[in-house]
Amino acid sequence: MGLGHEQGFGAPCLKCKEKCEGFELHFWRKICRNCKCGQEEHDVLLSNEEDRKVGKLFEDTKYTTLIAKLKSDGIPMYKRNVMILTNPVAAKKNVSINTVTYEWAPPVQNQALARQYMQMLPKEKQPVAGSEGAQYRKKQLAKQLPAHDQDPSKCHELSPREVKEMEQFVKKYKSEALGVGDVKLPCEMDAQGPKQMNIPGGDRSTPAAVGAMEDKSAEHKRTQYSCYCCKLSMKEGDPAIYAERAGYDKLWHPACFVCSTCHELLVDMIYFWKNEKLYCGRHYCDSEKPRCAGCDELIFSNEYTQAENQNWHLKHFCCFDCDSILAGEIYVMVNDKPVCKPCYVKNHAVVCQGCHNAIDPEVQRVTYNNFSWHASTECFLCSCCSKCLIGQKFMPVEGMVFCSVECKKRMS
Repeated sequence: MGLGHEQGFGAPCLKCKEKCEGFELHFWRKICRNCKCGQEEHDVLLSNEEDRKVGKLFEDTKYTTLIAKLKSDGIPMYKRNVMILTNPVAAKKNVSINTVTYEWAPPVQNQALARQYMQMLPKEKQPVAGSEGAQYRKKQLAKQLPAHDQDPSKCHELSPREVKEMEQFVKKYKSEALGVGDVKLPCEMDAQGPKQMNIPGGDRSTPAAVGAMEDKSAEHKRTQYSCYCCKLSMKEGDPAIYAERAGYDKLWHPACFVCSTCHELLVDMIYFWKNEKLYCGRHYCDSEKPRCAGCDELIFSNEYTQAENQNWHLKHFCCFDCDSILAGEIYVMVNDKPVCKPCYVKNHAVVCQGCHNAIDPEVQRVTYNNFSWHASTECFLCSCCSKCLIGQKFMPVEGMVFCSVECKKRMS
């Protein structure tokens, strides 16, 4: 068992509760072998692992100020900004201190501005340690920035050609799309202009930035501010988010700085910019490359298959239950996952109310509410007189069917 599979082993599932025996990573799917939920749904302590992942994302980019390399192994670690607030609470005899720790906060010098930013987020999305918001951030880190979208070693058996192509793809999106939002007051932006903006590692020579500087005089006169996302006006005293790649003429409410595909808050304000839109890492990559519905990795192979409006590596178009290859085989989609015929009959098939056997997926059936029957003269019969009801009117009563009121009365 590799280190990747030891990570979080045995952690309870927050979604399935006691139904899951504990987290055990599937050997190539990014899910638990026991309950089929993702790692982000389990109570896995991942702070160091996530900091390494984000650190690697920022490596060899303009955002190196946000990382630090460990002396022991040289691995880049994300210098996540943690904010601790202390508030005195009056009591009858003495004053106690109430401490609130934010697991992440925007890296600004003005703590009051960071605090105001947090208050403008929905309560359930504020990353207070031990809260629903902290769990939300953890889940979005896993969902929006999957390690297997940037690190070939996290992928399943890539060929040397695929590794090279992936490395080129990662290098390209780091230089052309990756960015980190910056929090400022709109009035400060007008007064200072882009030259004095504290963009984390920002490059001030981009066309967007140059265009903004040329329009500086016009921008300075502006007194009305509107959010690029919701188009509603913004107050001068409220913090706004700027995205360098979008140009300094655009700004967002903190709660509006979201992915244009999944509409979730961009975790830690990490964004990807394309065609005048913000994306999270996952959905930016999805807009550039097909993603395998089996292993959740981007596909860099020239050969892959498409089925059920999804893309699959040839080796990963497998039964979701037993992992048998499905190419050329009969399969049934269960909750958008392909299942082979034997597994379907064993684990998912509905049971006929007539003969009490599983109904084969290729056999016609009659379904009413939660009850099903083989569409045959042997099974879909009146529960009283055994008259065949195929193509006939019937009266359903708690899993039984009757051909007439008289038959129903006889059985009551």
